[in-house]
Amino acid sequence: MFRNLFKVLEPVRNRLSRAVAAGANGATGAFERNSVSKEQQLTEVLKKNLPGITYVSVQDISGGCGAMFEISIEAKEFAGLSRVKQHRLVTDSLKSEIAEMHGIRIHTTPPQPD
Repeated sequence: MFRNLFKVLEPVRNRLSRAVAAGANGATGAFERNSVSKEQQLTEVLKKNLPGITYVSVQDISGGCGAMFEISIEAKEFAGLSRVKQHRLVTDSLKSEIAEMHGIRIHTTPPQPD
């Protein structure tokens, strides 16, 4: 019963905590810029920084609080790079957004030749 109540009230709590945090330091974080979802914001930043993206999927795996995300991405920029360098491209692209997260899972692949 309480679990359902908390789920219903979670969006209100999130808005209030963001408002309090923004009022406390006088600025908003990278995620509070627009009313766009965090998944959409992360996707837009990735597409801007890695124009060769052929597939991208961003999912909030933290239960809706926006603290942890799983990103699957296929981009032309990954061709010929080691997995570590591929992940570094992603993390460098999302540097300011990652600072506000608890964790991130990254899955990268270069596009398959036709």
